[in-house]
Amino acid sequence: MIFTSESVSAGHPDKVCDQISDAILDAALAQDKNSRVACETLIKDNNVVLAGEITTGASINYEKIVRDTINEIGYNDDELGFNGTTCNIANLLGEQSQDIAQGVDEFE
Repeated sequence: MIFTSESVSAGHPDKVCDQISDAILDAALAQDKNSRVACETLIKDNNVVLAGEITTGASINYEKIVRDTINEIGYNDDELGFNGTTCNIANLLGEQSQDIAQGVDEFE
């Protein structure tokens, strides 16, 4: 049997994506403790894609959260190839499907 694992350091795109998704979750829960958040983040070059499903009563400024998180990490210069201030953001987040919501509601 061969065992392999991957370890990435701070600043790695996977870690940045996790921090963005976590920041969106935190923002939703701060305003609505019953929020349901399934947020995935993808980064490629100077582009950020948010995808998934969210059901919340919170008012979330997704673009601000993305930009602030990236800039706080230190990606704030075009020479780095990724800049929180100038990156393109595609928000593909939608509301949780009724089928999933119904299934979750049954267990509450």
